[in-house]
Amino acid sequence: ISTSFGPTARRSIFSFFRTPDVSAEWPSTFAYPMVPGHEIVGVVKSVGAEVTKFRVGDHVGVGCLVDSCRSCEGCTGGNEQYCDNLVATYSSLTDWHGAGPKTKVMEGHGGKESTFGGYSQAIVVDEHFVLSLPPKLELARVAPLLCAGITTYSPLVHWKAKELGPKMNVGVVGFGGLGHMAVRQSMAMGNNVVVFSTSESKRQAIVEMGATFILSRDSAQMQAAQKTQHLIIDTVSAQHDVVPLLDCLKTDGTLCMVGLPPEDLKLHAFDVVGKRRNLAGSLIGGLRETQEMLDFCGSNGISADIQLIPPTKLNHAMVALRKNASPNRRFVIDIKEQMTDGDWEVEPDAEIKVEEQKIHPKAKVCPQSAVHPAQRQ
Repeated sequence: ISTSFGPTARRSIFSFFRTPDVSAEWPSTFAYPMVPGHEIVGVVKSVGAEVTKFRVGDHVGVGCLVDSCRSCEGCTGGNEQYCDNLVATYSSLTDWHGAGPKTKVMEGHGGKESTFGGYSQAIVVDEHFVLSLPPKLELARVAPLLCAGITTYSPLVHWKAKELGPKMNVGVVGFGGLGHMAVRQSMAMGNNVVVFSTSESKRQAIVEMGATFILSRDSAQMQAAQKTQHLIIDTVSAQHDVVPLLDCLKTDGTLCMVGLPPEDLKLHAFDVVGKRRNLAGSLIGGLRETQEMLDFCGSNGISADIQLIPPTKLNHAMVALRKNASPNRRFVIDIKEQMTDGDWEVEPDAEIKVEEQKIHPKAKVCPQSAVHPAQRQ
């Protein structure tokens, strides 16, 4: 493995991606061909001469970032995720030109290159963006902490749920990959946790975690929950009405969006001014906070509910995710063996029809030849 860039090279064992990235469902820039994977865990196979933090054989992880400017207010304050020049682990356009992790020059973008993620035998990363993993937790179940785990932990800490413990009422909207992490973390902080879910089938799992279940489709239950929560973390990326959730906040309460619905939110100024309520958002965490989150989860035995699959089953997993049909909250891909087995193909799934995948009208896809003819606007 080359160690010419940065100090650390690792073998990828488990990895994960987000389905809206693959099908361009957000108003963002998407570079194809895309090699996803940004919840990556594995074993250090070799290190560069300047490495000080890691040794061969260490269990480590790489999350959503592989570079930033290191000098802006965000970077110097430990919030690299808010750097204007951050480089995401995959599908991030850069000017590295071979100086960083695996990249490909992208057509139509002025010679810029796109980063390739964790669906690979190895990834080379600067040690600043590599994280130590809790030794007591199962490696595959730790992988989702590197995106889902820090996405929920960061706002909990920012709005003082960890500091206030039982004095804090925390609501969680949705009980999927992000939602179940928020519940586990908030419970470990000692908060009073309720979960707003449209799925009655998730009641038992929520109650077993020690949280209170509220069926958000039931107007009587939602009315009873009004003015009860100090903080609500909304993890849902499907389009939904946030006004009933704002109504569940106490005065000075905060509804924090961490899910990413594709369309604009609809609300009126009166929905927030009456009780001085706050509508906010949060994006993962910096490297320092992500390591803090991993240590917290290790100390409290927190990991993700997963289904481990080989990469050949990717299409089936994507169908299950879209249907909300898996009892597990996260699919994790075991690429350790299959990536070295020579030729193999992802199994097709009859329910995936490329021509029916809707590209967000504000999405920028490069090159345009990556768009299926039936998807063109």
